Amino acid sequence: MEKQKQSRRLLSLDALRGFDMFFIMGGSGLLASLALWIPCSFTEILAGQMEHVSWNGLAHHDTIFPLFLFIAGISFPFSLDKQRSQGKSRRDIFRKIITRGLILVFLGILYNGLLNFDFSNFRFASVLARIGLGWMFAALLFVTFSTRVRAAIAAAILIGYWLFVMYVPVPGATEGPLSLEGNWVGYIDRILLPGYLHQNNIFDPEGLLSTIPAIVTAMLGMFTGQFVKNSNSGMTDTRKVLWLVAAGIALLIVGLLWAQVFPINKKLWTSSFVCVVGSYSVLMFALFYYIIDVLGWKKWTFFFKIIGLNSITIYLAQKFISFSFTADKVFGGTISLLPESMQSFAQYLAYIAVCWLFLYFLYRKKIFLKV
Repeated sequence: MEKQKQSRRLLSLDALRGFDMFFIMGGSGLLASLALWIPCSFTEILAGQMEHVSWNGLAHHDTIFPLFLFIAGISFPFSLDKQRSQGKSRRDIFRKIITRGLILVFLGILYNGLLNFDFSNFRFASVLARIGLGWMFAALLFVTFSTRVRAAIAAAILIGYWLFVMYVPVPGATEGPLSLEGNWVGYIDRILLPGYLHQNNIFDPEGLLSTIPAIVTAMLGMFTGQFVKNSNSGMTDTRKVLWLVAAGIALLIVGLLWAQVFPINKKLWTSSFVCVVGSYSVLMFALFYYIIDVLGWKKWTFFFKIIGLNSITIYLAQKFISFSFTADKVFGGTISLLPESMQSFAQYLAYIAVCWLFLYFLYRKKIFLKV
């Protein structure tokens, strides 16, 4: 008989978070550089997956951000139970949710260069703000409403967003509703967001309107976490994995069908994008959960766990600390002796090593940035 493991922290979450952040920590460049070292059709395809698509479509690099938001959602039901067991009031829980969301928004502003004080050219939207706001509103809904009501809200958000973006005319638009210049997302940001917009100062992929469907990405994570945490059903862990796989397949089918009328587009965070990347996220979590928490194969996770336990730290640190400088000073001489085709791969490998050792030092000192 399988033991229920939901009473403790899920190692699979830390490992999956670390796997996701690995690509931000130089992993994408490492894999892309294989095409220079070992040129062939496979490595060229792999390199293409390590870049964002320009507009419609999907590459692996487009899954990194929503997977992180999804993982943050999975964690919340466990965190909420812990807070309630500690006797935290509903007001305390609400305060903590809102505080965490706003701190992430602030960290995103700091990441974008707040301390340069150049506000006319400053970008207020950010990845961390999208995570903070998406997670915050999803968490508030989780605490307030039942599962059935939240499912209805999630469906209403995705359907409402689709109908609004596609069928409500944008004032003064000469391009179509899915073009860079003629969509509602850019229009609202040009009116309401101060400072500079990320793309040609007319559009921001982390803007205001597209944050609304991102709430559903976090909600999908919370549905997943709630399902895995629930021990009252008497369901074995293996059976839970099978249900997760079924949910992932269902989301994929819905997303691909929806994409026929509302294309998969990360920058607009379209409803089809939410479903397809939600499918990827559920299936990746099911895989990690089964291997690590069900089968108990854990030793291989250490590398990713070190990254996952301080994921926000390494995201911010890469902005403020020159890991590339250190990597060059330590490994540059050795790398210069390698064949030229290998040097890019080795440079990324050295960069990742320096970042990881920095995180390992924090791990040994039990220093973790908790937001």
